[in-house]
Amino acid sequence: VQLVESGGGLVQAGGSLRLSCSASGFTFDDYGIGWFHQAPGKEREGVSCISSSDGSTYYANSVKGRFTISSDNAKNTVYLQMNNLKPEDTAVYYCAVQILGRDSRCQIIDTYEYDYWGQGTQVTVSS
Repeated sequence: VQLVESGGGLVQAGGSLRLSCSASGFTFDDYGIGWFHQAPGKEREGVSCISSSDGSTYYANSVKGRFTISSDNAKNTVYLQMNNLKPEDTAVYYCAVQILGRDSRCQIIDTYEYDYWGQGTQVTVSS
């Protein structure tokens, strides 16, 4: 399984970025793709996830209304559109795969529920 994130960078507060997570090497029937972020000195936290079974999505309260997760199954890619970015969004952003039971939905509470991780992409929001 390989996950490759891209799209990070430096942006001013209020700006936007779109992160991409390109996935390959797995054929699980039901899975979730999650986005997490980790700021220096802090624990890794869930941002959003999307479930393969029904396309349902979940967002952390801190990003609701600003971030949108979506998937392009033909390209095996999951996107995280981040709008109205704030300095507190500054972190390394990781995508990860959660293997799910049939018709189950993803969650972003427990990082240990995720089985495979990408290398991360840096997002820096200046004030």
